[in-house]
Amino acid sequence: MTMIARIWHGVTLESQSDEFFAYIRRTGEKDCRSTPGNCGVYVLRRVEDGKAHFLFVSLWDSFESIKRFAGSNYEKAVYYPEDEKFLLELEPTVAHYAVLTWP
Repeated sequence: MTMIARIWHGVTLESQSDEFFAYIRRTGEKDCRSTPGNCGVYVLRRVEDGKAHFLFVSLWDSFESIKRFAGSNYEKAVYYPEDEKFLLELEPTVAHYAVLTWP
């Protein structure tokens, strides 16, 4: 089985990072996990110089499954209505990687 990692990067102010994390859990994480073909989600955060960098890593069983979540233009980032409230910029695309090893 080939697994695909879909990786999105976003940056908030450190002061908003806990609130943004809670928001991600209610929106993107919830939607990913409920999409057939999703194999898991990891949310990573690194704080540096007053900013919080987030990596949202979702694991998928196929590009077809990713399209169920993201739409036919699956390389485009998926954003939610309040993202602009938190994010310092809206990166237009995500990266996809073949997962070579996993537990």
